Amino acid sequence: MAKMTKERKNLSIGLLIFTAVIIATAVMGIILLQPSTEYIEGQADVEEYRVSSKVPSRIVRFLVEEGDTVHAGDTLVILNAPDVEAKLQQAQAAEAAAQAQSDEARNGARKEQIQGAYSMWQKAKAGVEIAQKTYTRIKNLYEQGVVAAQKFDEATAQRDAAIATEKAARSQYDMAVNGARREDKAAAEALVNRAKGAINEVQSYINETVLTAQADGEVTEIFPKAGELVGSGAPIMNISIMGKMWVSFNVREDLLKDFGNGKTFTATVPALGGKEIPLRTYYMKDVGSYAAWKATKTTGSYDMKTFQIKARPVDGADGLRPGMSVIFPIKR
Repeated sequence: MAKMTKERKNLSIGLLIFTAVIIATAVMGIILLQPSTEYIEGQADVEEYRVSSKVPSRIVRFLVEEGDTVHAGDTLVILNAPDVEAKLQQAQAAEAAAQAQSDEARNGARKEQIQGAYSMWQKAKAGVEIAQKTYTRIKNLYEQGVVAAQKFDEATAQRDAAIATEKAARSQYDMAVNGARREDKAAAEALVNRAKGAINEVQSYINETVLTAQADGEVTEIFPKAGELVGSGAPIMNISIMGKMWVSFNVREDLLKDFGNGKTFTATVPALGGKEIPLRTYYMKDVGSYAAWKATKTTGSYDMKTFQIKARPVDGADGLRPGMSVIFPIKR
């Protein structure tokens, strides 16, 4: 009797163990049969532009701070460039000189200049007469053997020089009377235009000492401090255009079915308390073989590439900031 009771007890324990195994197997099967969820993490980014100076300068004063919202045309920073101001003075002086030369070529010589040129011509003519008389006298003496050949050569050279001087003086007088040639006037006018161009160029550099915002945005980073020197093209600040924001994901190619160009999907932002944001894909590109997912099986598997996906918020994204994580769940 005791033996039968012990056998029944062992049988009951066996049935309980078998039943527990069946239940555990069923639960595990249910769990394994349920679809798994894979999460793809992206990051919010924004379009921005960099503010810099064309010329070496010193920062006088910032009119904005990091985090400030600015609008197109707002003054951001004031610079001081003394070298450029000195170049402007030089360019203005060159323009004044070129303009005076052009006026003289266009209007012709003044009465005083004409009279002066005439006097110089007459003086040169008198010099020719004296040199010619001296030459004739020395020549006669030379032919008579009274003076040496060197003396005759000197008289000849003086006469020739006097004739050349008279011709040059006559040319100057004729130019004063007749005015400059058309080519000379054009050349003088070209010098004026060149000087004006130099002034405009330097003025454009001076305008760069007051830097303004090119588009609406938010000042995200300021690099130098007031009083510091900045070189030509050196960055001064970054401005983010908050209205042009996107989210970037790196997605394995077997998961691309939810991210085709033009497709809309909903992602969540943990930093905003799990807020859901509708996004629309507008960009898709292979990131290269270095980001390939390598096959681990010899049968039925292949290397899969990674694609960069960019998507814009459909209806804006209040509170979304550059750098925030954006999560998209994929059920498999």
